[in-house]
Amino acid sequence: MVLLSGGESMTRLFDLDWQLLADSVLMIIAIFFLFLILSYFLFNPARKMLDSRKEKIKNELDTAKNAMVDAQTLKEEYETKLKEIDKEAESILGEARRKALANENKIVAQAKEEAARILERARVEAELEKQKMSDDVKREIIVVASLMAGKIVSSSVDTAMQNQLIDETLKEMGDKTWLN
Repeated sequence: MVLLSGGESMTRLFDLDWQLLADSVLMIIAIFFLFLILSYFLFNPARKMLDSRKEKIKNELDTAKNAMVDAQTLKEEYETKLKEIDKEAESILGEARRKALANENKIVAQAKEEAARILERARVEAELEKQKMSDDVKREIIVVASLMAGKIVSSSVDTAMQNQLIDETLKEMGDKTWLN
């Protein structure tokens, strides 16, 4: 305590003495060591965890970026392949159309050839039928001429007369009968 001139004592405001200062210094040193120990056991693991998490997030972002680049590349490749497939499909369809048209032309040509053969066969058959009819008519004429000759012979006509009658009969029938 400090005595003042009037006999009053003044009390210390903070009560600072050597013991308080020593205790304060020791407490500061203890807090500092406590901070270092906590820093070593708590803050460093927390920092390491935050750093590893930061690194993990960075790696995941890099991986995601690479994946996006790869996905974009694949997308472009697939779009290119789709365009190529469209072109290939168009060429295949064009080829199929061309083959179908060639096949159609071939079938039409074969049908025309077959129709021409059928017409030619029908014409030949008609010609043969006409020839057959002509031969039949000639036979009938010969039979008629023979009958006439037989009648003439039976009526005692001479051979000159028979030849004359056959020639007349043939002239009467004419060439038109033979052609029809």
